Amino acid sequence: MSDAAFPAAAAAPPAPPAATPPELSVVILSWNTKALLERCLASVVGQEHGLALQVIVVDNASRDGSADLVAERFPSVILKRNGVNEGYARGNNQGAALATAPLLLLLNSDTEVRPGALAKLVAVLRRFPEYGAAAPQLVNPDGSIQKNCMRFPTLADGFWFDSWFERRWGRSASVKRWFMEDFDHAGDADVDQPPGACLLVRKSLWDAIGGFDERLWLFYNDVELCQQLRDRGLKVRYVVDAKVLHHLGKSTAQYRDFAGEWICNRIRYYRIRHGARGAFVLKSWLLLRALEEAARTWRHHHGPALTAAWRDLWRIVRRGLRC
Repeated sequence: MSDAAFPAAAAAPPAPPAATPPELSVVILSWNTKALLERCLASVVGQEHGLALQVIVVDNASRDGSADLVAERFPSVILKRNGVNEGYARGNNQGAALATAPLLLLLNSDTEVRPGALAKLVAVLRRFPEYGAAAPQLVNPDGSIQKNCMRFPTLADGFWFDSWFERRWGRSASVKRWFMEDFDHAGDADVDQPPGACLLVRKSLWDAIGGFDERLWLFYNDVELCQQLRDRGLKVRYVVDAKVLHHLGKSTAQYRDFAGEWICNRIRYYRIRHGARGAFVLKSWLLLRALEEAARTWRHHHGPALTAAWRDLWRIVRRGLRC
């Protein structure tokens, strides 16, 4: 029988095109913000034109179905489900460990990225090697600017801020400097520390630093990260043409021990940056602030309400003193 009697072998199908390596990895930490997370992801997916993205969601044991939403509505997103709330620092570190792009964007789930914002941030780090990070202009739902870039805090800031002295005589020049009250946030600038709600970092630097310091469970980890960049001689750029809507504090506001966690993380940050002297200054502030609060509750509460208020106050103080 001739070879012609056999059907010709089917040609091998062409190999699928190699996936484009991501240029930017976006890490979104999720904790009980399902509706906002959906809007955030939709806004990020809309940025893919001209920019190869890898999107990663780390869900910190949300109880509102956030993780299931990601799995069902955004199947291309890498999803990591945590069995417990691992906190802001560790959760972001977990997401960054999965990132493969040379640039890493840390993005809160209560944000919505405006068109072109990510490309504008990426362009800054591509063009200027002296910058280790870049951040957008954050805006409120009504379009007003969130003025929340800050300078690095000093020991004086740690004692004066939110103290009896501040309420008696007003903000000190040091605290005004810390809050950058001389900056209108309407133009590009080099800043010490933009808010961590949306921060673009070179992945190589993130890895060299070790990511967020996990001793700072919820607060001040972004401040320490930016200081680590400054220690390496690198700058951080605030870019007003890149705009991100920020529903301020929608996730952290749900945290029951907000005050205790903030105080503890603040003390730990001051210890990291200023040693034993920093911790002493912050714990002195805590004791004086507690005495002021105790006097206030004495004037405004009676009976069981006074006992409960003092019990809550003592819990916060005891936690702070142990940090």
